[in-house]
Amino acid sequence: MKRLIPLLVILALAAGGWYWWRLPDAGAETGLRFQGNVDIRQVALAFDAAGRITEVTAREGDHVKTGDVIARQDTRALELQAKAQAALVEAQRQALAELRSGARPEEIAQARAVLAAAEAAAVVAERESDRFERLATSGSGAASEQSREQAAATAERARAQVDQSSAALDLLLAGARPEKLAAAEAQLRAAEAQLELLRHEISQGELKVPQDAVVRSRLREAGDIVTAQSPVFALALTDPKWVRIYVAETDLGRITPGMAAEVLSDSFPDAPEAGTVGYISSVAEFTPKAVQTEELRSSLVYEVHVTVDDPEDRLRLGQPVTVTLREKAAP
Repeated sequence: MKRLIPLLVILALAAGGWYWWRLPDAGAETGLRFQGNVDIRQVALAFDAAGRITEVTAREGDHVKTGDVIARQDTRALELQAKAQAALVEAQRQALAELRSGARPEEIAQARAVLAAAEAAAVVAERESDRFERLATSGSGAASEQSREQAAATAERARAQVDQSSAALDLLLAGARPEKLAAAEAQLRAAEAQLELLRHEISQGELKVPQDAVVRSRLREAGDIVTAQSPVFALALTDPKWVRIYVAETDLGRITPGMAAEVLSDSFPDAPEAGTVGYISSVAEFTPKAVQTEELRSSLVYEVHVTVDDPEDRLRLGQPVTVTLREKAAP
C-alpha cells in the first residue's frame, strides 16, 4: 500500500498538468463555424437606345475595369444631326451678338444724314408754305387757294419725315429691347441644350463598364440590331463579395457587425480569406433548403452576410465555403 501512494501522487500530478495544458487561456479566441455560399452582384449591361452594334471587344472571362469600352453602336446619323445643330447654335450666337452690339457707326451716321436731309427739306417746305400764305392773304390774286393748301400739305409731310427720321435714329442709338435680347438668349440656350443632348446620345453609343467586373456572358455580336435595354453583356462584379450564412437564434447573440471572420474554400484549404460580418437580418426565417447545417431544417435562423476581402479573385459565385467567426473566450 505504501508503494501505491507515490504512484497515485505521480498520476494525479500528470493528470493536473495535462488538464492545465489543455485549458484555454483567458482571452483566447474561439470560433463559430458555419457553412455558406459565395454571393456576388451581377449587372446586365445594355445600350440606352436601339441600334446596330458595330464592335464588341470583350469576351467571357475577361477582367474589365471601370470605364472600359467593351462595345460600340452605330452613331453616324446622330453625329450628322449634331453637326447641323452645331451650325444652328453658331447662327443663334451671332444673332445674339449682333443684338448686343447694337448699330454700327456707319448705320448711325447714315441715319443722322437722313435726318439732316429731312430737316432741310422741312425748312424749304415751311418757307414755301409761308410764301403762298402771304400771297393768298394779300388779295393780289398771285396765289390761288389750292396752291396755298398744297404748299401747307407739303410742309406738313416734311415735318412728319423729320419726326420719322429722328425716331429711326433714336432706335439705332437705344439698341435692342431687353425683351428681344432675352428671347434671343433663350433661343440660344435651347439650341445649345439640343446639341448637348445629341452629344450625350452619341456618347451612349459606347458601352462602358460601370465597375470592375468579370464578363460572365457575351450575349450579342457585331452586326446585331438591339433594342433599348437589350442586354449585351452579363457582368459579375469583383467587389464586393460576401458569403451568405444562416445563424441559429442560440448563436445570434454572439455575433456582432464588424466581427472578424475567415472564409475557407475546398479549392484553397490552406489559404483562408479574411472577412468581416456586415449585414445581420432582424427577421427570423425558416432554414432554406440550400443551407448546409447540422440544425434541423424546421428551426428558425437569421441571415448574415460576411463581407470577404478577395484580392486574388479566388471565390466564385455560388461556391460553398466554411466561415469561422472569431470571438473572445470568456476569462
